[in-house]
This record gives sequence, structure tokens and C-alpha cells, in this order.
Amino acid sequence: MATKLISLYLLLLLFIFQFRLSLSEQTNSMQSVPDLQKSMYMVIDGYPCVRLLNLSGEIGCANPGRDKVVTPIIRFRNANQLARSSAVFVSLDEIQELFDRISDDSSFAKNVGGVLVESRTNMQNNITGFSPAQKFPEVEFAPYKSISYEWNPIGSGIMRKAYNFPIFLLSEASSQIMQEIATKNERQKNAYTADVAEFDLVMQTTKSGTRDSESCLREQTCLPLGGYSVWSSLPPINITSSNQSKPIILIVASMDSASFFRDKSLGAESPISGLISLLAAVDSLSSMDGLGDLSKQLVFSVFTGEAWGYLGSRRFLLELDLQSDSVNGLNDTLIEMVIELGSVGKGFSGGNKTFFAHTAGVSSATNEILNAFKHAQDSLESKNVVIATASTTNPGLPPSSLMAFLRKNSSSSGIVLEDFDTAFANKFYHSHLDDMSNINSSAIVAAASLIARTLYILASGSKNLSSSALSAINVNASLVEEMMGCLLNCDPGLTCELVKDYISPTASCPSHYVGVVIGEPSSTPYLGYVSDVSRFIWNFLADRTSIPTENTSNDCSKGCSNKDEVCIRAETNGKGVCVISTTRYVPAYSTRLKFESGSWNVLPSNSSDPLGMVDPVWTESNWDAIGLRVYTVQDATFDRFVLFGGIAITILAYLAIAITRAFITKALKRD
Repeated sequence: MATKLISLYLLLLLFIFQFRLSLSEQTNSMQSVPDLQKSMYMVIDGYPCVRLLNLSGEIGCANPGRDKVVTPIIRFRNANQLARSSAVFVSLDEIQELFDRISDDSSFAKNVGGVLVESRTNMQNNITGFSPAQKFPEVEFAPYKSISYEWNPIGSGIMRKAYNFPIFLLSEASSQIMQEIATKNERQKNAYTADVAEFDLVMQTTKSGTRDSESCLREQTCLPLGGYSVWSSLPPINITSSNQSKPIILIVASMDSASFFRDKSLGAESPISGLISLLAAVDSLSSMDGLGDLSKQLVFSVFTGEAWGYLGSRRFLLELDLQSDSVNGLNDTLIEMVIELGSVGKGFSGGNKTFFAHTAGVSSATNEILNAFKHAQDSLESKNVVIATASTTNPGLPPSSLMAFLRKNSSSSGIVLEDFDTAFANKFYHSHLDDMSNINSSAIVAAASLIARTLYILASGSKNLSSSALSAINVNASLVEEMMGCLLNCDPGLTCELVKDYISPTASCPSHYVGVVIGEPSSTPYLGYVSDVSRFIWNFLADRTSIPTENTSNDCSKGCSNKDEVCIRAETNGKGVCVISTTRYVPAYSTRLKFESGSWNVLPSNSSDPLGMVDPVWTESNWDAIGLRVYTVQDATFDRFVLFGGIAITILAYLAIAITRAFITKALKRD
């Protein structure tokens, strides 16, 4: 018996020696704590769904409490029942089925610890569509009663619901890694180790218990959604003159989109195709002679926050009422008509580039716009550009900034130019899949050509413009393609030469999520609080709509001497150039909010402001850090086995030592 115990003890010592030798070799290969962490934890690239709030409650995603969520990874297709908390790895074509299951099966939902959404190349070709938005986006702002109409039939509405678990969209590289991990977990189903995902998506609103916009703004655990819109006039308006009597044609587009995943909001078709068309039209018109002799004033406005309750257009209209510095030089009583460029990147049908004019009622101004469109179409006959009036069976305008104008003044005259008639052509509306592959540059060029010539016809006031005059208005197709690469791709992205000629971008990959308002809103904001895209648009429009100054100095580091002048390209070399241009930033945030004494306050609703009464007042929760990583953990049962095994070995070792000592003592006495 003693001999067996001694043998067991020696084997234990040999095992400990080998383990220490192996540990020593590993330690020698690791030079620092970060090396050790890198060997244990794998950081996963992804795009989170975050927590947003309004006056009624919450939407979006967050960890359920104050702690990180750690849970094993399982494929959705293998998860008939979830016996314990799990991170569900799901492909995009299964995501609607997953959310339906979460809604319908409470026992399944309570064990969803997190969701990991797979990314694949050319995913758009493998699914019929994916839109997490509502079937009628921003329905509460519709200027008509047919609110059950489906402009977005494929919309699921999942992005407007609240989820008390983290959800991440994985990068393509991380998707491949997660595939391998999920497969490994399936193979080792009964093993003592498992690979787990650790989600760090703890929101401050969750920690503080502030579950709506009013309470989180009061406790300063969130910030309002918003940013800075831009407007510019062509030619510049003489703001020092009191004699401004030209009727205004206001041309608008949006610069922001939305997505289920915060930082993956490209919005190529909706609305960036319209934005690029507007910028290209401005570029083509700016080279025309005699703009100062036109009988009407062209004003271009690019709004942000339109995806979240038309924040930009509503705030713009309020600033006009207040005659604030941000709209200095603009008289709202002179606005004769509004033309909006919506989704125009898919305008192809039967070899023609087809666009639809959605009208806001019937008026002489609306008919004038339609006639100008027809005239412009005829001048583009060789390019097969077709303009059609939208179906009369439509309940009214599609979701657009023009709705805000109509709700404020029902007699407003305007048209929205779109590439669809009765329902969105975009099958990926407000989805991360609405990327550059979802649009066509030729359609954008055609829309820009159509709008540029239409505007010239309207502004000239002449019904008999010669075809030669209109043929001089040509859109730069290369510029359109360059802007697509800058605004809709990471390569070159915002580090493209066009953008870098005006600003110093803070990031390469563009995202058109509206963001949050930081600090006090201002008509002359601190540029660090203005997004890259807003700053680029401001500089581009200020440059293209400008006229040279009499001052020969190119340096405006000390400011421009004339009130009519602005400083462009100031970021690129620290000096910039003074030009005569009427280009302004306009803060974009809820009309129900007021910034005072360093904090935001929600104003009471006012019956005189019907749009304010339905304003959700969107905010975004603050957070300390967001992260996702995977690592291997041992099963708790195995941990207990190791513990009890260690205790047993310790007892055996003690007995072996005691018996050995007794044996040796007895042997010595015998001698």
C-alpha cells in the first residue's frame, strides 16, 4: 500500500514539474501583460446597435444591466431551444425569423444573451430585401390621413423596438472567425471548454434608470440627436442690402440616413443619391454666366436629422420664423416653391432614366415646376431622360422634408423628385446594405442634369429658352463618381482628394448617421463639433456658389474683412481663402429642446406647433466604452472536478508523506 502511494506521489511531482516547465516556456514567449491578453482574448470588429430614447421610452439595444454579458456562441439554425443564455450567431437572411421568434417565444427570448449578425460579400444578391424601418417611415409627420399606406412594403420596423440584449453586425473578417468558433462549439458540445462572446454594451441610461428622453436629459446621461444643416445661395445674396425682392426657389436634399447599426448608415440610395445630384447640379450651374441677372434666387439647403423626425427641416423653418443669424439674408416670405431631391440612384426603366415628380397639391407654382421639368426633359432627349407625374392614387407625398413645409404651411408649393412611383424602389431602405452597389452613377448624373436645367428654366423666368442655352448646362459625370467614392466607400472614402481639398477629415470611412449635438448650438459652431460630411458640404457649396473678392489676399486666418465673405479651406492649411458667398450652418435638433445653463431642457408642447406636438424628441444614450471579444472558458462542472481532484490529491499526498515517514522511522528503529 505504501509503495503504491509513493508511486502516485512521484507521478504527481512529475506532472507538476512538466506543467511548470510548459508554463515557463509560455511565459518566456510573452513579453508583457498585453501579450498575455492577446493570447487569451480576441477582439472582434463589429458595428453595434445602440440605445436611443424618446419621450415615450426606448428603442435599440443595450446590455440588460451594469455588467458585461458573457455567453457561449451558438448558430441560430441549430438553436431550436435555448437551454441557457447564448449569443446567437445569425445570417442576415435569417434575421427576420430570429426577431419573429424573439417576439413570439418568451422562453426562447429570455435566453438570448446577445446577437451576432453575419456579413457577407454581395449579400444584396442573395436576399430579396431588408429594411428595418417602418412601412411608412415618420408617419406621424404625414400631412394627410392615409397613414396606413405602405411606402416601404418590405419594412419590418425592428429598428424602432427596444432590445435588452446586445446586437452587433460583424465585419466580414470577424464573420469568418465567428463561423469557425460556432463550428468548434458544435463539435465540442459535451467538452469541458466553450468559446464565449463578451459584450460590452453598457449604456449610462440603463445604469441610471433614465428610460426616456426627458429624464435622461435632466440627469445628463444622453444627448439629443442632431447636427448641422447647410444652406447656400446661387448667386450670393447681398445681405447688407434691404432690397431683396427676388422670389426664392428652394432646392433641398438630406445628408443623413439611419440603420439598425449606428455606424453602418451609408444610405447610398436613400438619401445620398439625391445629395450628390444636388451638389453636381450646383457645380454645373455655377459655371453659367449671368446668374445675377436671373429673375429668381436659387437657394440650396442640405438638411441633417431628417431620418429622425425631420429635425433639420423643422429647425430650419423655426430659425426662419425667428430670423436668427443662421438664416441671415434669407426671407421666408419670398420662398415661392420648394423642390426636393429624394432617392434618384435607381432611376432606370426599359433603357430610360425615369424619375417621378410627386407634387404637393395643385397650384400655379406646381404646374410651373412640372412644365419646366418637361422642358428640361426635351432638352435631354438624346440621353433618354424621362420625367413622369406620380400616380394620382398615391395618398400624397412620400416621406420627405417637404412634409415639414406642408405641415407648417399647407399652401406651400413643391415637388419631390424620386425614382419610384407608388412604393420605394430601394429594397434596403435604412439598412446597412444600402451601399454603393445599390445605386447607379448614370441615374444620378441624369437626375442632376434634369434638375440643373429645370432650375435654370425656372430662375430665368423665360418659357422660350433656346436649346443651345440649356445644352451649355452639363453635369460632370467624373465629379459624380468621385463623390460616390468619397461619401459611400472606405476606399478612398473621406480621405479622397476632393474632400481633402476642403477639410481635414477625422475618419476615412463615411457614415451618415446624424450623431448628437455637442455643446451649445450656434450659427458659427466650433468645427470640432461639426461632422466631416457637414463641413465638406459647407466648403463645397461656399466654393461653388462664390464670386471672387476684390481683396487679393488669400489668407483668412484672421477672418474676412467683409460681411458678405466666408473663409473656405481653412482646415487644409490653417489659412484658407476669403470668398463672397452666402453659405451658413443651421443647427439641427428638436424644436422641443432648449439649451440653457449648460444643459438641455424639454419644452412643453404647444398647440400652435402641430409638428412639435408629435415630435418624439430623439436622444442617444451615453456610454463609457463599447466592445466585443471572444475567449475560451471552462465548464463550471469541470472547474468543480478540478477543485475536488486537487483536494483529493492533497489528501493523498499528505497520507503518502505520513506513511512514508512512518515506514522510514520504523526501518531506522529496526536497524
